[in-house]
Amino acid sequence: MERSYQASTALLADDMAINPVAPMRVSQQCLALTMIGLGLLGFVYGDVALVWQQLPMEHMPGAKAIAYAFAAIEWLAGVGLLLRRWTTPAAALLTAFLLIWAVALKLPGVIAMPSMEITWLGLGEVTVMLAGAWVLFARNMGDRSGWLRPITGQRGIRAARVLFALSLPAIGLAHFFYSEQTVALVPAWLPYRLGWVYLTGAGSIAACLAVLFGVLPRWAARLEAAMLGIITLMVWVPAIVATPTDRTAWTALVISAAIACGAWVVADSYRATP
Repeated sequence: MERSYQASTALLADDMAINPVAPMRVSQQCLALTMIGLGLLGFVYGDVALVWQQLPMEHMPGAKAIAYAFAAIEWLAGVGLLLRRWTTPAAALLTAFLLIWAVALKLPGVIAMPSMEITWLGLGEVTVMLAGAWVLFARNMGDRSGWLRPITGQRGIRAARVLFALSLPAIGLAHFFYSEQTVALVPAWLPYRLGWVYLTGAGSIAACLAVLFGVLPRWAARLEAAMLGIITLMVWVPAIVATPTDRTAWTALVISAAIACGAWVVADSYRATP
């Protein structure tokens, strides 16, 4: 009994320890692969990730150079997350990049058109990815003092979870505001397609409340990540099989997978939490 207690305590302490040599998990590796994929798409097409990463002006000076810079950052961050010695700087780079992406490319739309739900959706999708990157950054940086204290260690992880939760209503509400467009993405072989749209939208809102109020937050985050992953596989993989050269489908697949992996990383931050 005592050995079991000691083993459990050791496991909990190891998992909750926030240090620069934190173990690499599958969720981190999958998020890294999606970033590498996003970078490769940027290099191939010489453009940003369409509506998900749209620049303020389509033909702005230096747009191609910006697109290649974005692709390089995504690729470098993704590769760095796969290499243990580079995990911390890669997580810092990805967190900063996604924060700029959210603030510079998505937040202005929300401020300009706050009543248009799609602007909130675009911001929410990016901030889910940002929450995942922030968890990795906070976990690998460990508890720091000074201005880094609120964003690293356990404080940083808790803040990232809140950001994740606050991002979910925008994703869930889009299923209600744009149900007609969302139904078109549901596989034709599924019965009650509109019902699935409403169910998944309500699921994201429920996950938000569960994480914010601490009602089985680990399971809420896991189920949200699983739902986003299943949606990615059921919607965008068949689209690519149908039209393998469709750039939009490839970009949508990688972005959707990155959002699901961001949620997965957040869910993993609850591992061994009572």
